[in-house]
Amino acid sequence: MNFRAGNPLANLPTVVKNLMIINVISFLAQKGLPAIGFDYTDFFALHYWKSDSFYPHQLITHMFLHSTSDFMHLLFNMFGLYMFGRVLESTMGEKRFLLYYLITGIGAALVQLISREVQAQMLFSELSIEAIEYAKMNGAEIMRTSMGSSQYVSDGNFVKYLIITNSTMVGASGAIFGILMAFGYLFPNAQLQLLFPPIPIKGKYIAILALVMGIFTDLQGNVAHFAHFGGMLTGFILLKIWNIKANSFRI
Repeated sequence: MNFRAGNPLANLPTVVKNLMIINVISFLAQKGLPAIGFDYTDFFALHYWKSDSFYPHQLITHMFLHSTSDFMHLLFNMFGLYMFGRVLESTMGEKRFLLYYLITGIGAALVQLISREVQAQMLFSELSIEAIEYAKMNGAEIMRTSMGSSQYVSDGNFVKYLIITNSTMVGASGAIFGILMAFGYLFPNAQLQLLFPPIPIKGKYIAILALVMGIFTDLQGNVAHFAHFGGMLTGFILLKIWNIKANSFRI
């Protein structure tokens, strides 16, 4: 592909550029709107599906939010969208690329919700009815203040259940991992130069590396690994349904 020197945003295809703009505006809203009494992040982030705070629109809106305490979360996702999304949009066309982006993001959210429900059910049998009810009634407050009845919060299974049922998910990572998968699938022989480490790598290995990093890195951290896998799986299924073939395109 041939990109002109100068302002890099001037060469961006329409959908990628608008998605980046929306994400940045949304990030600023996350930072600013709580000051006037509207918790923008809480309303649009993806909640556990049995939570009173869950709404269907969150399946889409969560992917336009990012961590307000970690700017790198937004930066890395937008970098992935910039690097690989522009190639896919030029290949798929605007409408199909936007559809791909949104569906992979929704697929990521659904896989994450399913994984949370499975984990919650596994813990359910380890907890008393009283503990479950206490978590339901006071979970949000405990998560906000880190304070609760010592009878329950000293129980490791209760804490795990509390986190699963009260934490939220934000970020475009599911859709971005879908983009990485599509790039590796459609352009397996494209040669790319990594920054860290500074070595060339083919597109197909980018997809494999993304899958490994998305699922297995930071297993104890606040990372939605199943969402990463869900985005890649949904993207692969979409490409098969659309019958979009891999090729030997080189950048």
